[in-house]
Formats: sequence, C-alpha cells, structure tokens
Amino acid sequence: MELYDAIYTRRSIRAFDPEKPVARETLDKIISAAQMAPSWKNTQTADFIAAVTPEMRRKVLEALPSFNANSAAGAPVILILTARKFRAGYERDGSYTTKKEDRWEMFDSGLTAQNLCLAAWNEGLGTCIMGIYDEDRLPALLELPEDRYVTAVIPMGYPTQSPNAPKRKALEEKVRYV
Repeated sequence: MELYDAIYTRRSIRAFDPEKPVARETLDKIISAAQMAPSWKNTQTADFIAAVTPEMRRKVLEALPSFNANSAAGAPVILILTARKFRAGYERDGSYTTKKEDRWEMFDSGLTAQNLCLAAWNEGLGTCIMGIYDEDRLPALLELPEDRYVTAVIPMGYPTQSPNAPKRKALEEKVRYV
C-alpha cells in the first residue's frame, strides 16, 4: 500500500472478526513500525502491552466504558500504549524544557499510535484509538510501575466493516500561508 493511500483510506474500526487471529509475526512487524515514530530527544518513552489471551482481553474490556468495550469486544488483540513519565519535555535535572511542560509525552504517544495504526492498515488490520478507560483500574490490572501511565487503548483485528470517511474541512479553513 502506498503511504498516501494508507493515510486517506485508514478509518477507526469498531467491528472485528473474532474468529481471525492476528499472527504474532504480523503484530511484531506492526509494533516495530510504531517504534520508528520520532520522540522527544529520542527518549522512546512509548511501550506496548498486547492483550492477546481471551482472559486478559476480557479483563481489559471490563476496564473500558460500555461503548468502547462493545467496539473492542471482537478484537483478537487489544494493545495498550503506555508512556514513561518525567522524560519527554524534561531536562536531565528534572526541569521542564518548554512551557508545554510534560505534554510532550502525549505528543510522542500520538505519533507512535499513528504509526501503529497506519502499519496495521497496511497489513489489512483495523484499529481504533481509544482514550476513555478506567484510569485507576486499567493500570492496576496491567501492574504498571509508578513511572508509567496508559495513553491509549487500541483494539486491533481484521475489520468486518468499512466506514466512510468523515467529512473534512476545506484546506482553506485549515492552513494559513504567510
């Protein structure tokens, strides 16, 4: 798939074929591509937890609100994207580098998530970036250390739907050339 084709055709998928598993080699290939996303001073703070067993997927689904759990229920893989705290946007002495303070962590996580979603689409897999989950229950379930937090939950699998692209604003509304 060509890059522009992937960008223009990738959609958030909320219905997956539960009978069609994702091969470990394919998942590794996708995560490897996600790791190539740039990050603040190459800190590479994004890490992944892949819920692939039925038991772990069920537990993750229980930490999602019903509308997200329903969308992710058929996914054979639920990826949890995490970030390391106090790295992106910081100097070695712990002070912030810019007025954006620690928001670089989420920026870096977003870059990683987009790489992951485009790589998955290239492999014929659908994804949906979910930001609403129980922010106490999910990290406890995953036994995340204190220096990490969940930035997104991304179900992945072979799509059983093909949603249309939402309408985009005109370019003239979105860019100003100076």
